[in-house]
Amino acid sequence: MSSTNEDLLSLNEETNTTVDTIVTSIIKEEENKGIACIKKEFIIERHVPKLAINCISESDKSQLNEDEPPSKKQKCSKSVLKGQNKSRNSTYYQIPQEHLCSNLVEGSEKDSCLFDKCKFLHNVTEYLDKKPDDIDQTCYVYSIKGRCPRGLTCRYGSSHIESGKNIIDQTKYEMWIKSETNCRTLGKENMLKLRKKLYDFTKSEEAVKKIDKDKDLGPLIEESPKTINWKNKLYLAPLTTVGNLPFRRICKEFGADITCSEMVLSSSLLQGHNQEWALTKRHETEDLFGIQVCGNNPYMLSKSAQVLQENVDMDFLDLNLGCPLDQIYKQGAGSGLLLRGKKLEVCLKSMRTVLDVPLTVKTRSGVNKDQNVVHNLIPMFKDSGVSLITVHGRSRDQRYTKMADWNYVNECAKLASPVQVFSSGDIMSYEDYIDSKLQFPDITGAMIGRGALIKPWIFKEIKENRHWDISSNERLEILKKFVKYGLEHWGSDTRGVETTRKFLLEWLSFCYRYIPVGILERVPQKVNERPPHYKGRDDLETLMASGNCADWIEISTMLLGPVPNGFQFLPKHKANSWK
Repeated sequence: MSSTNEDLLSLNEETNTTVDTIVTSIIKEEENKGIACIKKEFIIERHVPKLAINCISESDKSQLNEDEPPSKKQKCSKSVLKGQNKSRNSTYYQIPQEHLCSNLVEGSEKDSCLFDKCKFLHNVTEYLDKKPDDIDQTCYVYSIKGRCPRGLTCRYGSSHIESGKNIIDQTKYEMWIKSETNCRTLGKENMLKLRKKLYDFTKSEEAVKKIDKDKDLGPLIEESPKTINWKNKLYLAPLTTVGNLPFRRICKEFGADITCSEMVLSSSLLQGHNQEWALTKRHETEDLFGIQVCGNNPYMLSKSAQVLQENVDMDFLDLNLGCPLDQIYKQGAGSGLLLRGKKLEVCLKSMRTVLDVPLTVKTRSGVNKDQNVVHNLIPMFKDSGVSLITVHGRSRDQRYTKMADWNYVNECAKLASPVQVFSSGDIMSYEDYIDSKLQFPDITGAMIGRGALIKPWIFKEIKENRHWDISSNERLEILKKFVKYGLEHWGSDTRGVETTRKFLLEWLSFCYRYIPVGILERVPQKVNERPPHYKGRDDLETLMASGNCADWIEISTMLLGPVPNGFQFLPKHKANSWK
């Protein structure tokens, strides 16, 4: 080989090495910035964001120029679009005079309303004449149960409304009744007692008084911890708003082992609020189910534990020690209890005394930035009879700005042994899960929250040890199933449809963060990574990748029909008002 050829070969090798180094450097730089590596052909260059004017509140419209794209300062400034996250309006308002009285939904001549001051419509013929068009010809609820409880008001009613009457498939209905597994719920009598403050809480009040009198609080000798062995089980985190029953059903079908209700406020529970008690409802597929409560004093929490124990089906009760919201924290509840050690101890011991099921806690690592406190509380947790501890490896102040500290959780797990410890935070793939098991052997298992919201099939991926390059049509089928479960849970009338739409939109505000495996340059996606603007492999995938609220609403119309007059859904995050 001539010297000239050798020089050229050497130059090529150096050039290739340099290119590889540059590419590796760029990838690492993007990882550090939290930017996911997308294949070049899918990236949309020079994207100019435009304001979706229907996705901001009326008071905010005057503060922004539609033609000016949002700057980084605008997205973060408290003076711009202020308050949208704290006080979002309801997406739908029901005008009573336009909706049929619930006593007349069967269409029977014998039915009548007994309330003189009822504001709803009582003329069946008039209602049916004005009723909006059906969304679809098949009612999911009727198809599985043989009877739709929304009757004439059902927005899918053409399959079960004949001659102005709600028909019943008697054979299917009787089969469904026989097969239905009824979970215990609070009855009307006890609900009334709560509202009138007549419920007998003697048991919980005596437990608190007895424990509170003992100034030198020692171990809870009378009650040993209920044993929990959840090793290698996948735990779906209790998720406020989005962790509703239809979503939990989806996750169960993908392999979640443990599910928990949304955070239930003890104060509202004890006042007999229907909305709060609805959060405690369990689906028959949830074979290992718990309820999470949040409160700020032992009397409130022990009473909540007692009334739940006596009236609903649950396998464990979880105390929230991690909620970072100001309205919860400032009342001394959620993460606020971490700074009130003695009070927290009385809460735990009094709750444990009245419970027959295991008591667990879910906590953040601390309150203030870089000041972990949970390791100091673990001996008290053990003495109080706590059966399992879940530690979210971030403080209240950190929220989600940093990766969860699994090293700290592992140290907590060593201190807590033999009580099992789960870790919460940043599991987004089966590789993350396997790595956590190898690196942190003292941690019993993982609780998965945002990873499940972004891609609920994460449980399937973990159990099958694979990355699933799920198609846009398969993702749409998951959304369709959620809608069906929503109509079954919230109702198939207009109000139920719009409630389902609201929670679908809340979920879509997480779903768009998923980056399809097939367009990633580097697999897997990390939970803190956001992609540059990109197009999908088909139009539906592109639509699902949009972070703009207007596109989420478009997806909802594909599944639930057009939005009603006056509909407005404001996204929690202001940037989602921009296309």
